[in-house]
Amino acid sequence: MTIGPDAHSAAHLYAYLGYRDVPAAIDWLAAVGFDVVARQEEPDGTVVHAEVRRGGVVVMLATDDRPYTPPALRDDSTGSGLYLLLGDAALVEDWYRRAVVAGARGVIPPEKTPWGAVRARVLDPEGHEWSAGTYKPGGGRASGPPLGTSGG
Repeated sequence: MTIGPDAHSAAHLYAYLGYRDVPAAIDWLAAVGFDVVARQEEPDGTVVHAEVRRGGVVVMLATDDRPYTPPALRDDSTGSGLYLLLGDAALVEDWYRRAVVAGARGVIPPEKTPWGAVRARVLDPEGHEWSAGTYKPGGGRASGPPLGTSGG
């Protein structure tokens, strides 16, 4: 079988995360703008699989089957995490505020980076690292008004 150049461009990446308390994780994700699009439960109510969506982003969730511990925060990162591209600085600021109000630990408040983007970072209530920003990975750049401006 020969794989043509279009086969590589058709790839998609979906993240999955394990949580001790998936219903609480779903509540947190709803607070930062995600909608539940799938949820499968055992007869005892344990969530074995769930999917949340925000725009084109889909994250799969499952109840931890072992007592996993997310990596510890070292300075301003755990070393890995999820990055949510948002359209402008105001959306990043709103995402950060909503995340912290819903129980996340603020790590990097919204800030302008040396490369011209705006970013913010939190640890969700179970310690998973989430960042949001206006930098578009893959050779592009999202644009928007500078941090702290209305853009209009």
